[in-house]
Amino acid sequence: MTQKANQDLECRAERLADSLKTLQLKMELIKQEGKIAPPCCCILRYQARGKSQTYWYYKLQATEKIFPTKTGGLSKYKHLGVSGSPAHVEAVMQMSRRTQLEALGRSFDALMDSWSDVYGSNNKESNV
Repeated sequence: MTQKANQDLECRAERLADSLKTLQLKMELIKQEGKIAPPCCCILRYQARGKSQTYWYYKLQATEKIFPTKTGGLSKYKHLGVSGSPAHVEAVMQMSRRTQLEALGRSFDALMDSWSDVYGSNNKESNV
């Protein structure tokens, strides 16, 4: 490999390494902000009818029973209350953190794939 090709390879590897570090730092900062919503959960809005009025409530719903109940069992649902309640806002923030971490994780994985392109054993550049 020529000196110029070596320098180019080093520059690209350094750029990838810096970007990977940046993504890791961003993920750590998000984790420090607070709890992360469990995977496979979403926030649902549902309507409850009273005698004279209809009310909107929110719940966190999972695909499996993961939320503890008052009776000691598990449920797929966690009641969050009305819009703007502390539980509702906290659940939205947890979902936001999870979404951000998932997106950053996909970016991190893409850069790791790029890293293997630069240093992988099947790399044509390393055989030049």
